[in-house]
Amino acid sequence: MIIPHSVTTIGGGWTAGGAFSSCTGLTSVVIPDSVTSIGSDAFSGCTGPTSIAIPDSVTSIGDWALSGCTGLTNVVIGNGVGEIGDLAFANCTGLTNVVIGNRVTSIGSWAFSSCSGLTSITIPDSVTRIEGYAFSGCAGLTHVVIGNSLTSFGAFVFSECNRLEFAEIGSGVMLFRKEGCPSGAVIIPAMVDSVPVTHLGDRFLANCSSMTRVVIPDSVTTIGHSAFSGCTRLTRVVIPDSVTTIGHSAFSGCTRLTRVLIPNRVTSIGGWAFYDCTGLTNVVIPDSVTSIGDWAFGNCSGLTSVVIPDSVTRIESGVFSGCTGLTNVVIPDSVTSIGSYAFSGGLTSITIPNSVTSIGYRAFYGCIDLTSIRIPGSVIEWGVLCSGK
Repeated sequence: MIIPHSVTTIGGGWTAGGAFSSCTGLTSVVIPDSVTSIGSDAFSGCTGPTSIAIPDSVTSIGDWALSGCTGLTNVVIGNGVGEIGDLAFANCTGLTNVVIGNRVTSIGSWAFSSCSGLTSITIPDSVTRIEGYAFSGCAGLTHVVIGNSLTSFGAFVFSECNRLEFAEIGSGVMLFRKEGCPSGAVIIPAMVDSVPVTHLGDRFLANCSSMTRVVIPDSVTTIGHSAFSGCTRLTRVVIPDSVTTIGHSAFSGCTRLTRVLIPNRVTSIGGWAFYDCTGLTNVVIPDSVTSIGDWAFGNCSGLTSVVIPDSVTRIESGVFSGCTGLTNVVIPDSVTSIGSYAFSGGLTSITIPNSVTSIGYRAFYGCIDLTSIRIPGSVIEWGVLCSGK
């Protein structure tokens, strides 16, 4: 198919469908310099073309524009394009090479999601925003360089990119790379024009199952929900003193993580933050922490030692549930309530201070070696504590 020079727009739309949507017999497309806009769904589902060049005249690529073009292996995006729409190249599973023009400022949500054949990509300095899920599910991705203007990236951006093995975020760049790769695999700036990246988005590197080490820069203050969850090979993480909040499920399922140093500025540890980190053996919670969410250290079966600071007033439900290696816990005088299933596991002894007024249902469920518990007179609310006994 050759589109004539009289055409300025290749139409799209959800109701009627894009101009050439699902033309499965189409094998070749030539877009002339007269075209300025490629609409939503314009070529979606065209499984035949293997290569397409988007000329410099085009200023926008709509949502779903080339999604599902599974035969597409090579794409050149011209220097006139300012935005790449949501899901623009989603599920282009055969795509191995993408050249992005130097005027693109925004890459939409799911733009290249599930492009499982994509191994490398270079994002120009012009890009300031990468939206959520943009490269999620790019299972073959090993080398990505992102330019120096990035100020915002959404959730799930690199989730399920399970060939990335190393992440270093610092010294002006955030680097993801395979071990031994001198040039790095993914480079993202941590600071641009003196504006630091402060938030690691939700599920940012979730289920990157090859990731072994993470270094987070001093600019980061918040680690988002499930940011590193499911990184099953992660053995080490360095959390800088700048971090104040560790989100819900931030490191859940990191089964090989053996040691975590929580810095002194952290005030909140989200629920399930380290859930199922079965290799974790020692945790020191600093005095700055005032809130530890439900099941934060649940099922950490390798945990043998934990220090709860005086700043904590509530031990929420399931916080240390399933910690079968934890035999002794000292609860500080600041604590007023212990939640349900809080310590179910391997306890052999525990001291409950007089400050506690409430103990939740089955707080010590499954602690079969715990032979006695002293309930202080201050407790006015408590139910069945241990396995119904």
